[in-house]
Amino acid sequence: MDSLDGLKAELLAAVTAAADGAALEEFRVAALGKKGRITGLMKQLGSLDPEARKERGAALNQLKDDIAAALDARQTALRAAALAARLEAERIDVSLPIRPEVTGRIHPISQTIDELTAIFADMGFSVAQGPDIEDDFNNFTALNIPPEHPARQMHDTFYLPDAADGTKRVLRTHTSPVQVRTMRSVKPPIRIIAPGRTFRSDYDMTHTPMFHQVEGLVIDEATHMGHLKGCLIEFCRAFFDVDDLPVRFRPSFFPFTEPSAEVDIGCARERGTLKLGNYGDWLEILGCGMVHPKVLEMSGIDSTRYQGFAFGMGIERIAMLKYGIPDLRTFFEADLRWLKHYGFVPLDVPNLAQGLTR
Repeated sequence: MDSLDGLKAELLAAVTAAADGAALEEFRVAALGKKGRITGLMKQLGSLDPEARKERGAALNQLKDDIAAALDARQTALRAAALAARLEAERIDVSLPIRPEVTGRIHPISQTIDELTAIFADMGFSVAQGPDIEDDFNNFTALNIPPEHPARQMHDTFYLPDAADGTKRVLRTHTSPVQVRTMRSVKPPIRIIAPGRTFRSDYDMTHTPMFHQVEGLVIDEATHMGHLKGCLIEFCRAFFDVDDLPVRFRPSFFPFTEPSAEVDIGCARERGTLKLGNYGDWLEILGCGMVHPKVLEMSGIDSTRYQGFAFGMGIERIAMLKYGIPDLRTFFEADLRWLKHYGFVPLDVPNLAQGLTR
């Protein structure tokens, strides 16, 4: 056993001395690999008598476990040290004065919101906002979403503790509650867009727990489906800067609009790339429809006198399409290199007279 104690001390010292991951892996193979020192000792057990084999085998297994644990601990320490070194190397002191050669960048989400606001403002829309934390009525019930609807399930929605009065609260799953709040507080005619943050329980290349949407609402006595189509066709062509961009409307279903439609724009998919324009293929871009009479009534508007349309789209989605950003998650990773590549010069304020982007 004394020899094993000496071997253990030697091996543990070698683990501690490993300077990086490569050296640690080299040591692991030398100690625990098929031709390693401990493995070699294990192969000698067959020459011992049963009692000695049992005692020696237990000691070798304990030695093997101790060395494996030391390897894991050393690997964790090396990774932590490497991360600390990287963070130190990439550290930026944001309290320092800006260097003359460094220019800040506007985030693509902020730029896209400014672009779509410029387009809809030219059509007479104003911007409306609402809270991120909503009650169940504004987020679901007032939008004609029934209790059994999948959108209400826990795996889709972030539910919060009830308010003091027992009101159910959620992180809003869309910006539609802003439409409800506007209809309940403003007398028609109404013409608004509602950009803002929304929250759903999902995370992958095309979904994040927090994302941005913009929704539009028009309510008056004369608006019809033709006005909706004209508004969205004009928006799509202006935003993507393609004058002849094909736009089509497909029948769909949403609880809060009737009739409802999904909007596709023309595109081409070639060799893993996507190009927008009149190329014969289609890509879904947003949902829309005429506001359901039940939604009008629950918001205090006379559905026999007023009607209107609504639409909604993901801001990250249209930004990704326009600027060729492949992964939704990168919008929220705070990587300054990414922002430098995809960001916008602060003085390039979008407007229809000089162009949305320059």
